[in-house]
Amino acid sequence: MKVVSAEAMGELEALANQQGWIDRDLMENAGRGVASAVCHFIKTNHLPRVVWILCGKGNNGGDAFAAGGYLLDEGCQVTAIQPDEPEACSPLCRQNRRRFLDKKGSLIAHIDSFGAGGIIVDGIFGTGFKGQVHSPYDSMIEAANRSALPILAIDIPSGLNGTTGQIEGSVIHATETLFLELPKTGFFLEEGWNVTGKLRRVGLGLPRSMIDQVTGEFELSMQEEIRSFLPAIKRNRHKYQTGYVVGLAGSPTMPGAALLSSLAALRGGSGIVRLLYPKGMEVELSSMPYELIKIPYTYDQPQEVSRLMEKAGATFIGPGLGTSEKTGCLLRKVIPALKNPCVIDADALTLFANQPFPLPPQTILTPHRGEMETLLHADCSLSLNREGLKACQKYSEEHKITLILKGAPTFIFHPQQLIFINPTGDPGMATAGSGDVLTGLLASLLSQGIDCHRAALCGVYLHGLAGEFAARNRGISCGMMATDLIAHFANAYAEYAH
Repeated sequence: MKVVSAEAMGELEALANQQGWIDRDLMENAGRGVASAVCHFIKTNHLPRVVWILCGKGNNGGDAFAAGGYLLDEGCQVTAIQPDEPEACSPLCRQNRRRFLDKKGSLIAHIDSFGAGGIIVDGIFGTGFKGQVHSPYDSMIEAANRSALPILAIDIPSGLNGTTGQIEGSVIHATETLFLELPKTGFFLEEGWNVTGKLRRVGLGLPRSMIDQVTGEFELSMQEEIRSFLPAIKRNRHKYQTGYVVGLAGSPTMPGAALLSSLAALRGGSGIVRLLYPKGMEVELSSMPYELIKIPYTYDQPQEVSRLMEKAGATFIGPGLGTSEKTGCLLRKVIPALKNPCVIDADALTLFANQPFPLPPQTILTPHRGEMETLLHADCSLSLNREGLKACQKYSEEHKITLILKGAPTFIFHPQQLIFINPTGDPGMATAGSGDVLTGLLASLLSQGIDCHRAALCGVYLHGLAGEFAARNRGISCGMMATDLIAHFANAYAEYAH
């Protein structure tokens, strides 16, 4: 799904007007869709049918009043809060305010407390908002955030810049953002991801042919679009057809990273996984599962390491490997000779950044922001803005590799492709070993014959889904461990396949 700037969304609306769509009908469709989403949220979460609507004076406020009218039709108790007089409002906002009142909706000018039950719908500002929120809207926003009630934002959380993701003052912390037709770039840049909550689409009824005419800056990974990337399961397959992975990972002080990646490759679907580890750390690896084949190596055996790795359908390199000079020397001899797909992560990224070497033609790099700064040799922190993402895209194209910038959200870069954004995941995934799990899963997908770009899209999506299931099963994000992700791969695959 396209991700567009506020300006591009304005162009889409102008195009709709040129082709005979009138703003009143678009607002009616938005109001109906928002009301449906609110009713679904209330039913799913077993909430009282009490709705508070925060209304601005522009067309976003008109959307909110339109939704309020439909919610009244559904039997909800609806109270709108709007500090502005009618003459200060846009024509469509005035019109829908009047319709809302005609249906016996309640309207007040300000509020200090929302009570103990119900749901808040944010319709103060739309995607055209820039700058800082001023009185009296700032106090409305702060009261809503203090209420602890769920907040559903119409199109965008009020106070968030829809294009840049910047926040300069008060901002709605949405439980869900009901974006109209297309998601906005500001959801994912700078601080936007911290306030948008779960994303849910509300259609305006515009035809696909019209939407296709608008240029998107990014692509949002959608389950229905990427589920077809997974290979079909054949009844008569054997373990090597299922996927053969070899990992070069682990060191005496960091055996856990190698274990996590190897186990993730097995649980990711590969039929056979071999781990190459430095000779002498057998005790540290004694807790590894029986199914994992462990093969020791010495640093003076680059040819033997290469021979073993070339047998695999895919490889992963780096988790827990260490950054010693002898390790770097081994990688500089082994990696350029690889002809099969590989995932390079963790310590291998650091070694590559310090002393670059040729990369195989099918390579996925998986840095987090700190590692990406090292790869770019940046003299300042990498910002999640347009310039920072362009630098990552340029790096992907210069090195002819697929690049996954891990984080919340995660961005996927590939030469001559739009930047993809992954929407799945949970805050509990910010834990040691989570990246190692992703590395193993990616290698598993590559070993099953999926190309690098598609494997990156699938792997990141499934990894995030597993995190969501883990948090849901535990009842809380706090305290999640990397092994919890692996334990929920089956749930993620089952959800992904339907």
